[in-house]
Amino acid sequence: MTRHPTIRLRPREGRRVRSGAPWAFSNEITMDGPAKALAAGSIVNLRGDDGRELGTFYFNPRSLIAARRLDHAVDATIDTEFFVARISRALAIRGALYERPFYRLVNAEGDGLPGLVLDRFGDFLVVQITTAGMESLLTPLVEAIERVLAPVAILARNDTATRSLEGLESYVRPLKGEAQRTVVEENGVRYFVDPAKGQKTGWYFDQHENRAFLARLAENATVLDAFTFTGGFALAAAKAGAREAVGLDSSAGALTLAEESAAANRLSAKFVRCDVLEELERLAGEEQKFDVVVADPPPFVRSRKDLEPGAKAYRKVARLAARVTADKGFVLLASCSHNISMERFQLECATGIARADRHATLIRAAGAGPDHPVHPFLPESAYLKTLVFAIS
Repeated sequence: MTRHPTIRLRPREGRRVRSGAPWAFSNEITMDGPAKALAAGSIVNLRGDDGRELGTFYFNPRSLIAARRLDHAVDATIDTEFFVARISRALAIRGALYERPFYRLVNAEGDGLPGLVLDRFGDFLVVQITTAGMESLLTPLVEAIERVLAPVAILARNDTATRSLEGLESYVRPLKGEAQRTVVEENGVRYFVDPAKGQKTGWYFDQHENRAFLARLAENATVLDAFTFTGGFALAAAKAGAREAVGLDSSAGALTLAEESAAANRLSAKFVRCDVLEELERLAGEEQKFDVVVADPPPFVRSRKDLEPGAKAYRKVARLAARVTADKGFVLLASCSHNISMERFQLECATGIARADRHATLIRAAGAGPDHPVHPFLPESAYLKTLVFAIS
């Protein structure tokens, strides 16, 4: 007698999940009456049409990604002990990589916990859940976090647009302690962040290594950080000895945090609230140049239907960034859109630079840092793409 209900793959369907991928799609599953009757987030066993057992999943019959694997064994117990084991393993990996407790602690499928992101700001943790299956497991998840880390505060930042695809409401609320502004320490800079109000979980840990690389180019240079948010690249450059660091963003709240961080670190940086593309056009029109230019915009390709207009937007950003980059300078271009491939993004950036009548060589192609592990059978989860060009 099995502990969990069993759902089945349709004949000759589910090639990727049979090979080790952690997802099964709704059109790959036999959506019979019993399957459709299961509540969103139900724990199930998945079986192939040939009888092969594929493990323990959670299941949402109303979602395109209908089943996400929790364990390769069938009838696995998904409780506090399960989460303690997974979070402890994730913590051990980060402990081997980072000296200070500021990183993404859990990166969804990359850490065997689909639908869950857990960002660590010292003893303040931010939980972000995107699926009905993980939402239904919130109680044992929080119990496990308490046992492994005993944080002062835990904030649920469950307001991503993708939750609606799972039939979930959006909310932001404390699970322990109170929501509060906090700090993140990175590359010798202490940044102020507001996890309850800022973008994502309040900070972009994924650019940690790329900010460190950019800082190596910044000594005695003039640096422009377009779409700076709370000053990540600009303040890293200032700390590294930039002669001038300017950050551009449209968010007054984010720029206030950037200015406060600059003051607290005794760093010289200027932050300008503006429409960033319009400001880049103005700077280019006035033939202003910077030795190092960063352009890390919000995602332009949020879904597959956005690919062509989004690719055109990345091409425009690259063109404008190249126009304000000095001869023998450097430009860093980034995309956090998982729906555009690295190959296509690189092509659009190269085209944009060429249309600015500039010549470039690619000196770095990178993604997120090692605190953003990727499931080896889910390469599309490697969403971040960062390119650094030397301009002539």
